[in-house]
Amino acid sequence: MTEPPSFQLAAATPADVPQILHFIRELADYERLAHEVTATAPLLHAALFGPERVAFAVMAKAGDEPAGYALYFFSFSTFLGKAGVYLEDLYVTPQWRGRGLGRLLMAYVARVAVDRGCGRMEWSVLDWNELALKTYRAIGATPLDGWTMQRLTGMSLQALAAAWPAAPPPSGR
Repeated sequence: MTEPPSFQLAAATPADVPQILHFIRELADYERLAHEVTATAPLLHAALFGPERVAFAVMAKAGDEPAGYALYFFSFSTFLGKAGVYLEDLYVTPQWRGRGLGRLLMAYVARVAVDRGCGRMEWSVLDWNELALKTYRAIGATPLDGWTMQRLTGMSLQALAAAWPAAPPPSGR
């Protein structure tokens, strides 16, 4: 058996958008949430590379083969008075799991956070994903006891927004 190729990581480029969308669909399928994916290549391109960029991605390859990705964005902690990084997606294809690629992708995003002076890096994980939980404990991550993530989407988000008149976009964009 030959030695597997080493992993290479690089910031995503516009040419990576179709692969990112493919990985998003694979991740959603793995998480049993495929029915929730409405992302399209144009939406991802705008979010990752458009004039009002809101997210960043890193691509992983094993040799020439796409092997995974991480997608993140910046948040802000009023308690710390510093930016933070939120890791939205971390995905490694099945054939490359268990070889340290997930940890390598997390290290890349952690390096971005440290280099940007961020005070923390956060993410969510499904409570049944034992492989991910084991990996996160091994790198020193701790669960946030007493905090429950909340979400507004669709009609609920629209209804709440309707309770406030239209406002100009935040300055600085």
